[in-house]
Amino acid sequence: MIGSLALLAACALPRSGPNKTEIFRGSVEKGGNTHVIYVNDHVTRASAFAPAFGFSASFRNAAQVGADEIRAGDRLGLAIWENVQDGLLTSAGASSAQLTEIQVDSDGFIFVPYAGRIRAAGNTPDRLRQIITDQLSVRTPDPQVSVTRVAGDGATVSVMGRVGAQGVYPIERPTRTLSAMLARAGGVTIPPEVAVITVKRGAESGKVWLTDLYTSPANDIALRPGDLVIVEEDQRAFTSLGALGGQTRVPLGNEVINAVEAIAMVGGLSTQLADPTGVFILRDEPPSVASRVLGRPVSTTTRFAYVLDLTRPNGLFLARDFIIRDGDTLYVTEAPYVQWQKTLGAITGSAATADRLSNLGN
Repeated sequence: MIGSLALLAACALPRSGPNKTEIFRGSVEKGGNTHVIYVNDHVTRASAFAPAFGFSASFRNAAQVGADEIRAGDRLGLAIWENVQDGLLTSAGASSAQLTEIQVDSDGFIFVPYAGRIRAAGNTPDRLRQIITDQLSVRTPDPQVSVTRVAGDGATVSVMGRVGAQGVYPIERPTRTLSAMLARAGGVTIPPEVAVITVKRGAESGKVWLTDLYTSPANDIALRPGDLVIVEEDQRAFTSLGALGGQTRVPLGNEVINAVEAIAMVGGLSTQLADPTGVFILRDEPPSVASRVLGRPVSTTTRFAYVLDLTRPNGLFLARDFIIRDGDTLYVTEAPYVQWQKTLGAITGSAATADRLSNLGN
């Protein structure tokens, strides 16, 4: 009778999750779809895959944009002086004509009175000045021309996300690199250790940690017209469940976290509940990693339940070498005796309650 009560109590009692035996029942060897594997030196090396942020060679090798080069969409200011009393463009009593805010059209041309339609895109202001001067010289003696470039839609970068001032900013001489443009947008408004910078350029994109941007000059790439710069907080995290000091979702930040550090970050193993032989890391491995771990070709993403037995002689060292990745679930099973304690407590508690009810009846 006591055995039956114990069995019934064990089935009905609450607990933090499956025990170690139940997890092993879901293994491939038992007909399940999960590879349950004890961690050893081979597994720590084969699974040590950490996707890295960084810019491709096309980003890093791009030359800086010429700050003075005129592009379609730019705005120009022209001033023209003529050495005659009644000039083509100057009004009576004025020595010069001011043509402000001339827009370079989508084909890269501008229109200047008496000079006609002139290609501006691709030229520097000085080269355009010479072209306009040559065109006007056939109509007025010795004209003097000044051309200034006002950054417009032709050479701009959009900066979005967690910055001081989102907006569209021109690529000017001081803001031709990524770090300079971030400073122009008011800087990053989140802690540097969790800030990720994404640059989208056409069909390509690249990411870099803000801290890596400052420490590695190669990451401070030259910006190109039309780039989209996004600053966001890193969303990578792992989840802790089971007999631990805390059950929560833990951000990874830009650090490489091992299993020992992950356990410590949530308060360690529960001394009252945890089974140190049942520390599991659950994850979906890409084919390349799964092939290395299993030692045979794998063509699809595969579920793995890595087992860490901290009571083994090198258990803590293996846990220290095992890298935690984004999306991992750290789960620790309860020790077997915990369920027995709960069962005994349920039985003795029920018996005590029955005695009290019996006494009340008498």
